[in-house]
Amino acid sequence: MKKSVTYRSAGVNIDEGQEAVRRMKGYVRTTFNKNVLGDLGSFGGLFKFDKNAFKKPVLVSSTDGVGTKILVAAAVKRYHTVGQDLVNHCVNDILVQGAKPLFFLDYYATGKLDAKACAETVRGLAIACKQQGCVLIGGETAEMPGLYQPGDFDLAGTIVGAVEEDQVLTGEGVKPGDQILGLPSVGLHTNGFSLARKVLLRRGVSLTKTDKELGESLADALLKPHRCYAKELLPLIKTGKIRALAHLTGGGFYDNIPRVLPEGCHAVVYRGSWPVLPIFKKIVREGGVPEKDAYRTLNMGIGMVVIVREADQAGIQAALKRAKMPSYLIGRVTKGPASVDMV
Repeated sequence: MKKSVTYRSAGVNIDEGQEAVRRMKGYVRTTFNKNVLGDLGSFGGLFKFDKNAFKKPVLVSSTDGVGTKILVAAAVKRYHTVGQDLVNHCVNDILVQGAKPLFFLDYYATGKLDAKACAETVRGLAIACKQQGCVLIGGETAEMPGLYQPGDFDLAGTIVGAVEEDQVLTGEGVKPGDQILGLPSVGLHTNGFSLARKVLLRRGVSLTKTDKELGESLADALLKPHRCYAKELLPLIKTGKIRALAHLTGGGFYDNIPRVLPEGCHAVVYRGSWPVLPIFKKIVREGGVPEKDAYRTLNMGIGMVVIVREADQAGIQAALKRAKMPSYLIGRVTKGPASVDMV
């Protein structure tokens, strides 16, 4: 007699998926506001756009992931931090065009679903969404045996925000003579983990033991959630005094700053004008990482770049200080090609 095959015997446990949904529902609902119609579990998330909140709204969207930081999180079973990483990263990405976040959707994929780990990841998403005033309106959990190894998972998300048409930041107004400010990161954020893991996570190295140089464990240093800059910068964007913003993610200084430089504008960044965090010094030293590679792969302690008129620099920095956000004068805009020199 031919043996019957079920979906579960093929590697997909629908019951575990339902358990994951049951565990995460409470977290997701904490992010809901008056604009949400319906509940978790529908085929699509319903969001009622508040037409009175904007005069001429422009929707801004972005999709991203967390990269191989997930492997560090999985190694110490600390899942909620990468959920926060994903939301904060995406909020920053639309922030650079002036947008306020509206709602967020996630995609969680794994080879064998662990309802507890999945729900903990979603808890992190909910924490960050609530902090940023963003609704976690829906998502997808996919169990795909054979595509992922046991214990492996991936996480991605899509964000939608809005900005007034006359407040969209494009960088077109940047001019030679403008000043470049840097806002500090708290660590690697979500980029450079393939390099960091290759350098730091050698055989026998403990992720959980306190590292004397860092003053904390490698897990603590590497898994600090991606910093979000929306609360401090959105009020300043509305003043019209910010020329451009650049989120220092993959590509670091060399690839991200030029994205907001118009033709004829060149960025000069002063090395040593901000504190470089110990985790970056450790990676560079132990890996013998070339300087240009470091500044192109890692944020080196600066998570967001703010370009302002010289006349507005002091006022912007004073406003950031009042908001308890440190800032550093890290460079200037000069005439030249849309590229970066580190001096």
